[in-house]
Amino acid sequence: MAGEGGGMRKMLIWLPLVLFLGFFGLFASGLLKPDDRVISSKMVGRPLPAFTLPAAASDRPPLASSQLATGKPRLLNIFASWCLPCAAEAPQLMALKRAGAEIDAIAIRDARADVDAFLRRYGNPYARIGLDARSAVQIAMGSSGVPETFVIDGKGQIAYQHIGDIRADDVPMILDRLRSAQ
Repeated sequence: MAGEGGGMRKMLIWLPLVLFLGFFGLFASGLLKPDDRVISSKMVGRPLPAFTLPAAASDRPPLASSQLATGKPRLLNIFASWCLPCAAEAPQLMALKRAGAEIDAIAIRDARADVDAFLRRYGNPYARIGLDARSAVQIAMGSSGVPETFVIDGKGQIAYQHIGDIRADDVPMILDRLRSAQ
């Protein structure tokens, strides 16, 4: 019987190391697995939900879904003044505007003064900005965070959804998506 207790003690001594190696293996496999940033939206190919939003900025008109079905594809950017990745993507939105993209926006859970200050600081590529104070339109569009950018075709249907901030290397792809949504 004394031998049984000694064997059990030896196993208990090694247990923390075995558990550590198991957790480390799981963690390492997560690091080595390639990051897939492509998420398919169930809203792609479907019309925008109907909405009418008040103006979110002092110098831009309000936004309604009917204004996005004018026969010409546009970008619809969902952002917030309190969102750090939104500030990081601002130069890319300005580059898209310079390349001829028409961009509208929805500001999420924001205040007009804060949106105005954000636009003064980072630039304003938007034609219209609607305020979605409770994220109701954002949720109806299948968006779960900020920033997100949608390519809206000329009929008012969602042609593409870009989740996360737009980076410089995303700009050509988004312009291609916009052209193909004609």
